Amino acid sequence: MQSEKQDPVNYYVGIDVVTASVRAALVDQFGTIVAHADQSIQIWEPKPDHYEQSSDDIWAACCTVTKKIIQGVDVAWIRGLGFDATCSLVVVDKQFQPLAVNYEGECKRNIILWMDHRAASQVDRINGTQHSVLSYVGGVMSVEMQPPKLLWMKENLRESCWEKAGYFFDLPDFLSWKATGVTARSLCPLVCKWTYSPDKGWDDSFWKVIGLEDLVADKYEKIGNQVLSPGASVGNGLTPEAAKDLGLAEGTAVAASLIDAHAGGLGVIGADVKGHNLPCENQPVTSRLAVICGTSSCHMGISDAPIFVPGVWGPYYSAMVPGFWLNEGGQSATGKLIDHVVRGHVAFPELQAKAAASAQNIYTYLNSHLDLIKKSLPVGFLTVDLHVWPDFHGNRSPLADLTLKGMVVGLTLYQGLDELALIYLATIQAIALGTRHILETMQSAGHHISTLFLCGGLSKNPLFVEMHADITGKPIVLSKEVESVLVGAAILGACASGDFASVQEAMERMGKIGKIVLPNHRDKRFYDKKYEVFLKLVEHQREYKAIMQGV
Repeated sequence: MQSEKQDPVNYYVGIDVVTASVRAALVDQFGTIVAHADQSIQIWEPKPDHYEQSSDDIWAACCTVTKKIIQGVDVAWIRGLGFDATCSLVVVDKQFQPLAVNYEGECKRNIILWMDHRAASQVDRINGTQHSVLSYVGGVMSVEMQPPKLLWMKENLRESCWEKAGYFFDLPDFLSWKATGVTARSLCPLVCKWTYSPDKGWDDSFWKVIGLEDLVADKYEKIGNQVLSPGASVGNGLTPEAAKDLGLAEGTAVAASLIDAHAGGLGVIGADVKGHNLPCENQPVTSRLAVICGTSSCHMGISDAPIFVPGVWGPYYSAMVPGFWLNEGGQSATGKLIDHVVRGHVAFPELQAKAAASAQNIYTYLNSHLDLIKKSLPVGFLTVDLHVWPDFHGNRSPLADLTLKGMVVGLTLYQGLDELALIYLATIQAIALGTRHILETMQSAGHHISTLFLCGGLSKNPLFVEMHADITGKPIVLSKEVESVLVGAAILGACASGDFASVQEAMERMGKIGKIVLPNHRDKRFYDKKYEVFLKLVEHQREYKAIMQGV
C-alpha cells in the first residue's frame, strides 16, 4: 500500500457509526480511501417511537471492521484514529457497565437511538420554559437532543437506571472513552445536543428549571466536565486493551470525536475548488453548505459570526470547523422515508423481481424506469399532479414541529410499477424541496450560500442529486471519495497525530472534489410552482389540525 516511489505513507483510521451499521476506512495522507469495511448493528424497537441499541454490539462491530481494513498494513504507519457516530445517548453505571434504558430491564440495550421520540412530553415542557439556552437550538429544542431523553429516564426509570447511572455519553464520546479510558467529551456533541456553551460552560439554571438539578450537584461529572475540541488528541492514545481489540498499536493517537453529520461536513466543505468555475471559488468557505444525506439529512452551514436562524439548530461555536459558527438544519427521515415509501408499495415485489433480473439495485432500476416513461418531458415534470410533504417523522427544520405528519396529494386507483416510480420521484422531490425550505430560511437570516456539497449514501443516487440541483438552483459538488464521512473521521485522526497544523489544513489537503452537477435553469418555473404547492401543503395540514383540535 505504498506509493510507486515506495515513499513512506501515513495512514489514518476513520470509524463511522451510522444508524444501522458501523463502517471503517483506512485513509492515506492525501485523503484517498485505500480500504473500507462495514458491519450491520442491531436496532430494537420495543414500542412505537422507542429505538434502542447496544454499546457492546457497536464496539464489537468497530473492532471487526477495523481489523478488516488494516490487513496487510504495518500498523506503525497508522498514525491516528478518529470516531464519528450518531448523536445517540449511551448510559453506563459507575463501573462503566451497560444500564437498561427500557422497561424490560434489558441492560444490553443501553442506548437511546438519536431517532427515538419517546421524550415528546418532556421536550414540550423544556420548550415551555423559554430558557435562554434554547436560542442556540433555533429557539425550540428537538426531541432528538439529550436533555429531554435524560428527563424521560429520570421520570420513568428512576430506580432502575437514573439513580444507578455513572455516566451519560453521547455515542461519539463513548467511543473515544472506550479507546482511551478518558472520559473527556468533545465540544461537538456537547454544544450541539446538550446545551454546553464553549465560553460559559454549563448553565446551572437550565438544568435546575427543567428538573435535572442532580447533574449540577455532582459538577456535571456524569455528562462531562472536561471538554476537548474536535481533532484534539485524547489522553495517551489507545489503551493496551483497546489496541488489542482493534488490532492497532498501543498509544496510537485518538481524536476527540464528531457527530456523524459533522464528520461528513468536515470531509467535503473545505475541498479546493479552483479551476471548476463554481460560484464559491475565491469566496470564503462560508459560501458553502454541506448536505449529509443518509437515513436522515443534515444541512451544515458555517459563518464567521453567530447567525440565529429560527427553527435551525445553532449557532454552535467551533462545533465542526474550529473558529467558525455552525448552523445545522435537518430532515429527520430522508433515506428512511424513501425506503418506507418504495418498500411499502403494492408493486414492490414486482420491482424487486425486475431489478434482480436486470442485475440492478432497486433504485437504479427505478431511475431507468422513469427515463422510459418520461417521453419527451424532463423526468421531474412527471409529478405535475403528484405532491408529497415529507415529514413522516416530524419536521426538524425549519418548522421545528414534531407533530407534523407526511402527506401525499394526487393518488389514483392505479398501483402498478409506473405509479411506484412516480411516488418514488415525488418523494425525492419533496426532500429536495425541504432542503430548499431550509436553505431559504438560512439565507433570510444572514447566510450567503452559493454552492451545495453533498455526501452520504443518498448522494450516490444521481436522481437525488439532480433534483437537489434543479430544485434549489444551486450547483452540487460531490466528493471524489463518496464516503466523505469516513474521510472526515480520518481527518480527525490525522489532526490528533500532529501530522497537520490545523483541522483546516487537513480539510484542504485530504478533501477532494469529484463530480459537479449543475442545475437546469430551464426547469426553474416548474420547480418554483412545485415549491409553492409544497408550502401550501403544510398550511393545509395546520388548518385541518386546528379544525380537529378538541374533538
